[in-house]
Amino acid sequence: MQLGAHVLRNGLFAAPMAGVTDRPFRTLCRRYGAGLAISEMVSSRPELRGTRKSRLRLEHRGETGPVSVQIAGADPAMMADAARVNAAEGAQIIDINMGCPAKKVCNVAAGSALLSDEPLVARILEAVVAAVDVPVTLKIRTGPSPERRNALRIARIAESAGIQMLVVHGRTRACGFRGEAEFETIAEVKAGVRIPVIANGDIATPEEARRVLRFTGADGIMIGRAAHGRPWIFREFLAFLHDGEKLAPPLAAEMRAVALEHLEGIYSLYGEELGVRIARKHIGWYTRGLPGGEAFRREAVQILSAPAQLTAVARFYDGLMHIDARVDPA
Repeated sequence: MQLGAHVLRNGLFAAPMAGVTDRPFRTLCRRYGAGLAISEMVSSRPELRGTRKSRLRLEHRGETGPVSVQIAGADPAMMADAARVNAAEGAQIIDINMGCPAKKVCNVAAGSALLSDEPLVARILEAVVAAVDVPVTLKIRTGPSPERRNALRIARIAESAGIQMLVVHGRTRACGFRGEAEFETIAEVKAGVRIPVIANGDIATPEEARRVLRFTGADGIMIGRAAHGRPWIFREFLAFLHDGEKLAPPLAAEMRAVALEHLEGIYSLYGEELGVRIARKHIGWYTRGLPGGEAFRREAVQILSAPAQLTAVARFYDGLMHIDARVDPA
């Protein structure tokens, strides 16, 4: 798949997830095979660009390219300016968020709330595409509600505006993350436009990925929550989709190394005090489903220092290696 001057090595993407898809996580996803790992969403509002949260979300020094930064907002001029600023600071792809269902985003008419205003969608997309020389991509849901699925119309607006790739999450804004994702609408979108279409939503196993690709005809898969604590999931998907090979779960020793590297990356990016707090959810995800994982998570939330967190996590995986060389977190 080609986006402007960038040739992506495959059609597997790490989804932009607020509070998750920071530089340490993106680095691991790319190492394990993701063709693209999109940054956390950043606001287009100028007064928020200099905040610590925004600066950390936009930290991509040393990251393997192409660097894709997701922006969110409802004002075409602000969105165009945000795209220009991010491109000037190293973004090689600009992604536009019209898929987030969070109330704090939709309450300011951004994210998936925009799907209810197709003329505004067109103005935003046209303004952003005209503002930068880098490729612009778009992430959407299937519509405002199950009764108002307009993803195909939005997709055609996007294609006309010059959007180079479209990601469709198989739920509406009203659905949030409830119920099961549906892929009929994504198949309809793929059949109705010429730009690449990426399927997203409830794709947690290689078998599900293959089924969705065959059903929708999509050009790729975006993985979100299934990658929490499992950056190696991209390796598993690639092996199955390319060769039909069902990989065994990682060795406990490999899980240990990845988890510790991830935690150290978090401390380096955020500092120890904030890093320890952020690391807790990742520790929970890494140990979810593993023998003794639930009890360890209860212990881990009480740990207040980075060295103590690292020691505890190392000790947890050492215990797994004594039990069994290979563990299956599924």
